[in-house]
Amino acid sequence: MIVDRRRATAAAVAVALALSACSGNDEADRQVSAPLSIVTSSTAETSTSGSSSDDARESDTEIPDVIPDPLVGELRIAVIATHPHDPNGFTQGLEVHDGQLLESTGLYGESDRRLVEIGSGEIQRIEPIDADLFGEGLTVVDDEILQLTWKAGVYIRSDLETLAETGRGSYEGQGWGLCFDGTRLVMSDGTPTLTFRDPGSFDRLETIEVTLNGEPLANLNELECVNGQVLANVYRSDSIVVVDPTTGAVVATLNAGSLRPDDAPFEDSRFALNGIAHDPTSGRFYLTGKRWSVLYEVELS
Repeated sequence: MIVDRRRATAAAVAVALALSACSGNDEADRQVSAPLSIVTSSTAETSTSGSSSDDARESDTEIPDVIPDPLVGELRIAVIATHPHDPNGFTQGLEVHDGQLLESTGLYGESDRRLVEIGSGEIQRIEPIDADLFGEGLTVVDDEILQLTWKAGVYIRSDLETLAETGRGSYEGQGWGLCFDGTRLVMSDGTPTLTFRDPGSFDRLETIEVTLNGEPLANLNELECVNGQVLANVYRSDSIVVVDPTTGAVVATLNAGSLRPDDAPFEDSRFALNGIAHDPTSGRFYLTGKRWSVLYEVELS
């Protein structure tokens, strides 16, 4: 199915921006948020000058099979397939690795990291974390997994194959989302700030403020680094934004509200949309939420 584009009015955008000023990742009552929208002031022009495709074509060996396009504007979503998802999993981080799903779940006493078979939703391997830690985002760097925790200021390193913990480190502030762009870690903390970190030392390298239509956008939660862009769930909404990490500007938005299962009420933040994973092999995305019973396999355009 295809979800039609939604263009928010200026008032709706104002509501969304006002909501984004709320920063806590607690499970307090949530407010209804209008879909986020980008206000554009100009239309891109298409040039017809230059040589024809035949003139410009090089040998096939010099042209990649797939040239990924950046995500821009108000995105459309096409659902390709649906897969089972553990309805007890409080999803905080999601990533595809070698055709399987790595997932981090939250809540005190229930947090873990797990390896999941996508088609069946079956948990292949699971590793609980300490009961006094609240699991958050995770990502893969080489042969290890890095997993954040919420308020403890602790990150966990674990073996990619066994999921067994191999070490820990610390950071200041809260941990929400985490992804790896191939060079640097990108981390969110619920504010409009994204922090870039060294994957080896976890040292902070630099920060950038994320803005939507020139205004700071908070509640950035679970992250996915894709083709030089950063996708982020916006907590307390059904919106996903695409961020240019060089400027911090939101360059694309997606309203994923139509994916919400009937048993995942929007008004209850315990069922928030929160899970983005990209499969570089197929180019597709997997989307889910906290305690959702379904994992969506989708294409974005």
